Amino acid sequence: MDEKDYLLVKELMENSRAPLTLLGKKLGMTDVAVKKRLKKLEKEGVIKKYTIEVDASKLGYKNVALIGVDTEPEKILEVASQLSQKDYASKVFLTTGDHMIMIEAWTKDNKHLTQVVEDIGKIPGVKRVCPAIVLEKIK
Repeated sequence: MDEKDYLLVKELMENSRAPLTLLGKKLGMTDVAVKKRLKKLEKEGVIKKYTIEVDASKLGYKNVALIGVDTEPEKILEVASQLSQKDYASKVFLTTGDHMIMIEAWTKDNKHLTQVVEDIGKIPGVKRVCPAIVLEKIK
């Protein structure tokens, strides 16, 4: 990857629907050259998919929570797999640091968040559940 590839990826992370002509102008390239770079980045697996960012509150979710989950070591993959099937889990990560698994959960209200925390705690192998409500997304 060269500098233009990095700049192209950065632009797409801001707006994955940006027109090729606009991307070309920002990068000093033709839209055809941008398209070729995109195909190359897709083929190499740098770009895995194009997606959207959703405002959870517009869908009726009052809380977005980051929930740390600690498990018995031998159960981590099983628990993460079960969590990834839950409707409230928009993202599930295996992590190092304070918690073994981190979840981004969307909940309708505080009562729903309490139910989510209780649901996670009932999964076999879960030892600890640590929720934190996101107050504001900065970036």
